[in-house]
Amino acid sequence: MKRFQNILVVCDDTPATDSAVMKAVWLASANKARMTLYDVMETAPEAIAARLASLAPRRATEIADQVADSYQTRLDELAARFRDADIPVTTRVGVGVDFVEVIRQVQADGHDLVLKGAHESGQSTVFASPDMHLMRKCPCPVWIIHPGQPETAKRIVAAIDPDPGDDTRAALNRVVMELATSLAERQEAQVHVLAAWRLQEETALRSGRFRLPGDELERILASERARARSTLDALVSDFAAFQDRMTVTLQDGFAGEVIPAYAEAHAIDTIVMGTVGRTGLRGYLIGNTAETILTSVHCTVLTVKPPEFVSPISAEV
Repeated sequence: MKRFQNILVVCDDTPATDSAVMKAVWLASANKARMTLYDVMETAPEAIAARLASLAPRRATEIADQVADSYQTRLDELAARFRDADIPVTTRVGVGVDFVEVIRQVQADGHDLVLKGAHESGQSTVFASPDMHLMRKCPCPVWIIHPGQPETAKRIVAAIDPDPGDDTRAALNRVVMELATSLAERQEAQVHVLAAWRLQEETALRSGRFRLPGDELERILASERARARSTLDALVSDFAAFQDRMTVTLQDGFAGEVIPAYAEAHAIDTIVMGTVGRTGLRGYLIGNTAETILTSVHCTVLTVKPPEFVSPISAEV
């Protein structure tokens, strides 16, 4: 986890914020990293004062300033708890749309990781809209912490895309493995390397005008599955030092179905996954498969993006 040296912690009012802060403290201590505690006011103090002008004309500005000060005071009090641990901690309050301002803070100060508690959508524990926006558009890795998860990970899924012909996915697979194994080493956790595989053309080849004889199709499937297995084995072989705490699974099916089902069946508490969509383009989206996974799981998720990712959010206000 040495790659994380400049951690941004979003300290909003979500139930898992304390868990996110403690995770960040652990990382900062382990990596000798610096940490910024950050929150976002939806409305600027001058706008609050304007709203209150008709109700409390003499105190409108004072009340607005007190609201703004309450954000800063809360962060400062939180930071004071960790300064004795020799962790460089700063605090900052932004104004505007929460995920937009978080991304602008990342761009302005060069943060290499964002940690935050998960927003809950009604009674659901899946990722709500603000978190999805952040994971889609933030240029650095985003680690979303769900309430109720253990303080340290015990069972980590490294979600691998075993496409042997895609360099972008190959690069992301390596980053996913590096992060998952590093986390496992520091927390004495088990790593479940999980790759969901399918032949995209299988449906067309089983029926319709391109239908192939069953035995011929099975030979193609076996050959392509073997190629995926070879790609997966080659990747895992580079992490042989972790074999005693690693299981490797290649499972047929759609990743959007396989990964959530596996996570539930094996009581996974952390998923590390790459997100691939229209890489290298401004306005990049997280990708349909990743969207499906993120709206189906109930555990902590660390997402990483390709090096060529360009955020659609401008650093300028």
